[in-house]
Amino acid sequence: MVEEKYSTNLVKTKYVNDSKITDHYAIIPTGQGYENFDALPNLQKDIYKVIVKRFLSIFYPSAEFNKISITINIENETFNTSGKVCIKQGYLEVLKSKKEDEVNEKETENNIDILNTLKKGEKINILNLETKDAETSPPTRYNSGSIILAMENAGKLIEDEELREQIKGAGIGTSATRAEIMKKLEKIKYIEINSKTQIITPTTYGEIIYDVVLNVMPDMLNPKLTASWEKGLDMVAKKEIEPNEFMRKARKLYKIKI
Repeated sequence: MVEEKYSTNLVKTKYVNDSKITDHYAIIPTGQGYENFDALPNLQKDIYKVIVKRFLSIFYPSAEFNKISITINIENETFNTSGKVCIKQGYLEVLKSKKEDEVNEKETENNIDILNTLKKGEKINILNLETKDAETSPPTRYNSGSIILAMENAGKLIEDEELREQIKGAGIGTSATRAEIMKKLEKIKYIEINSKTQIITPTTYGEIIYDVVLNVMPDMLNPKLTASWEKGLDMVAKKEIEPNEFMRKARKLYKIKI
């Protein structure tokens, strides 16, 4: 990586937000022990490169794209398509491999040439038309990696804008506890994780627990609950409400006797 040359068009950034730090906040390459890099197995070299490139990309500007939307009318039928063309790579200069850069550079040049020649109302030649019968596929099962991302971004599932904003950047659990939550669920036999594919499937016992919770306290299965609690705790921290008031509402809502 030392031989790879990147632009020095860096931006000032504070890459660690002290207010967000919990148990673990980042993996930061220090450069210490780099003289041992060549002796590492290839897999460890690749992992190290991923970490370093991810870290370096923080200091690069945003990538910029031109978006385009095209509507074509063919024999009274309307067809729509959209796409984007990268005009400034920014941090992608570091994250993308050289092969990707070469392919994307050629593709970008072709796309720009096409976009520059298209005009509104212009007639174009249709080279081929065909219909395709297909069926929608169910969502892919979560694996041990994608479930962590889903927990981290659970707020995207919340329709209420205020609550969605409350859980933004937090999600379910923390960066230090999400993996442990999955280990606990596996240990108590709620889920099974395939050792090779890392695909997660619920056990029969886990499905029974889900059905019980769904019928008794369905809010427990909705990230909106986590967001509402986060909002309440935030209001307590800002002294907008008293702690006792928050606890009283929680007991009343879920009929908890403490």
